[in-house]
Amino acid sequence: MAEHILHPVILKKLARQWLNEDTSSFDFAGAAVGEHATTTEILCKSAGIIAGIPFANAVFKELNCNVEWFVSEGSFLEGSSKVASVSGKSRHVLLAERPVLNCLARCSGIATITNTQRKILDNKKWNGFLACTRKTTPGFRLPEKYAVLIGGACNHRFDLSQEIMLKDNHIKIAGSVKAAVERVRKLSGFVLKIEVECATLEEAREAAQAGCDIVMLDNCKPPELHEVAKQLKIEYPTILIEGSGGVNEDNIADYAGPHIDIISTSSTVQGYRTLDFSMNVCC
Repeated sequence: MAEHILHPVILKKLARQWLNEDTSSFDFAGAAVGEHATTTEILCKSAGIIAGIPFANAVFKELNCNVEWFVSEGSFLEGSSKVASVSGKSRHVLLAERPVLNCLARCSGIATITNTQRKILDNKKWNGFLACTRKTTPGFRLPEKYAVLIGGACNHRFDLSQEIMLKDNHIKIAGSVKAAVERVRKLSGFVLKIEVECATLEEAREAAQAGCDIVMLDNCKPPELHEVAKQLKIEYPTILIEGSGGVNEDNIADYAGPHIDIISTSSTVQGYRTLDFSMNVCC
């Protein structure tokens, strides 16, 4: 169902942007192949979760190519898998090749590492939210955030307009947590949550007293993280607590605890390995 949150106009815009980037003027190699009908197959040589099919479809659609998928979005590939068959005019199929493979490789890599981290947390019987951050690739945020959803996690704010996060620099400039929260509360209305980045229990208390919705305990390492979270929940039981800072596949289990509602990490959109996709002409 995640595919249904993608706006068709935005998909078309991204597909055209990627195609224009890859062929800025003349397609000289296109003269070698012409426009006779060609069929190719997309292969995946890596094991992992496939993601990015809607973006690939948008690229193929722009070039009037037909594609048949043999796997579904979010399914696990064992490796050495034939995932799709593509047909169309020869040069059009080849124009689509690199943008499609790049997108599949990256989205699938993100979905795979996200799924791995989610399973680690599930094995600990932790039912909170695993969230990615805004540390995405410029121009590729939508596919990366989407791939996180396919992997089984959720998005933190998509951009600065979704949720209000007051980080240490905001607070330093505003003068205090209370001043920063009060200023943004006047403009945010009832829709947006306010989150405050805190490093200590004292800062977290100040944020809670100021009326924030979420306290992010940033770079607060276990077991201190859990001690602070426990005390904060005793004093402010309705507040959401997020653990963040240096979280990765190796240590994420340590951040899961009964008083932590959210674990956020940039490793899903920065520390992943791409899956190996290729496109071969059928003989």
